[in-house]
Amino acid sequence: MDEKKQYGLWTAIAMIIGICVGSGIFFKVGNILAFTGGNVFLGVLVFIIGALCIIFGSLSLTNLAERTTKNGGMVAYFEEFFSEPVASAFGWYQTFLYFPTIGVVVSWAAGTYTTLLLNLPQTLPYQMGIGFCYMIFFYLLNIVSSQFAGWFQIISTITKLIPLIGIGLIAIFWTKDTPIVPATVTLVEPTDVGLGWLAALAPMAFSYDGWPIALSISHEVKGGSQTMKKALCFGPIIVLVVYLSYFLGLTHILGPEYILSMGEGAVMEIGEMLFGHIGQKVILLFILVALFGVINGVTLGHIRMPYALATKNMLPNSQKIIDNYHHKKSVSTSAIIALLTGCGWFIIHYITQAFQLMGLGDIGEIAIVFGYMWYMALYFKVIQLYLDKDIKETFTGLISPILAIVGGLIILFGGFYENPIFEFVSFGICFLFCLMGYITFRKNQSNNMIKQ
Repeated sequence: MDEKKQYGLWTAIAMIIGICVGSGIFFKVGNILAFTGGNVFLGVLVFIIGALCIIFGSLSLTNLAERTTKNGGMVAYFEEFFSEPVASAFGWYQTFLYFPTIGVVVSWAAGTYTTLLLNLPQTLPYQMGIGFCYMIFFYLLNIVSSQFAGWFQIISTITKLIPLIGIGLIAIFWTKDTPIVPATVTLVEPTDVGLGWLAALAPMAFSYDGWPIALSISHEVKGGSQTMKKALCFGPIIVLVVYLSYFLGLTHILGPEYILSMGEGAVMEIGEMLFGHIGQKVILLFILVALFGVINGVTLGHIRMPYALATKNMLPNSQKIIDNYHHKKSVSTSAIIALLTGCGWFIIHYITQAFQLMGLGDIGEIAIVFGYMWYMALYFKVIQLYLDKDIKETFTGLISPILAIVGGLIILFGGFYENPIFEFVSFGICFLFCLMGYITFRKNQSNNMIKQ
């Protein structure tokens, strides 16, 4: 039975932008400037590298999207162009680690900013409790009405772009002096960091992460691969323009020294400078909308993944999920699995934060860098198809994947450069999930052979 084509080009673009543009850009500017020693040019370079990784990567993957009609996004690419066991390994990584951990952490962040907005106690139970309610709400929203969830994605995306582009436009006409760092805050001046600026690629990767999730709805998009090709081209370009607008605007109005010294508090200051005493509340509202867009986008993709895996016999009791599909209950069944996975990771996240088991990190950072190894495998496959004359276009078949591979290697290096021990542990966790997916498919395959 074919999937209903219920999403258009704008929903696909909004999903890419909506997931990439979350709270990260509001608060990662300070991190990026810190790693670049306050060098604005290097900061711009970091953002451009991140955008090029997505643009060249997505352009490369459009070649694979055009050559398969299977569901599951990137899982379908591994199934079609590698093997079913490899696809199952990647599918488990995405479904049970990548999607839910990002959704959980962003929901928690939304809870944190809600307590700031409403002047509630800044305690973990409050933050996590509110965040959990947000997570449940967006799962239910996507279960009840996928169409409404698609509309919300477009509306939230447009809304969150207003302050990011607005600050850049205001900066063009801004003539006031940069604010003075308070005497109670230690002044941090720009320095020469040498190759240390490469560490900025880690927070940059977090700010851009999430674009592959849009591929999970490719089989439900009107126009199929051609529509997704347009979305994967325009989406990342829009994200880059928005990020540069905000980054250059913020550094012009506040100055690198102020941002370096104030850290995350800098974004609140610009709100007060532009909108007066209610400025901080205004900025918090925009950040919340940005977070809601991310949660909705991640959830929109996540609830489809268990069913997509079941259709490929990559989950235990896959046939039951498929049977429910024919009774028009499959999305709900798939969504329940996704929701329970999210709840499980929410509990794990609460425990790790309550007892500081991950230092200053969180579970959302576990899967991000690891994913680039998978993406690069697909880029190599595109190059192989080009060399085999299956792909005719030189730019998308050869130049784009080569540049995407270079970008992926830079991000991998940046991730390990910043925190090598954490990344090694994260890679171990990711590998375990991949191994479980591989073993599950092999087991299901063996059982089917025995029944036959």
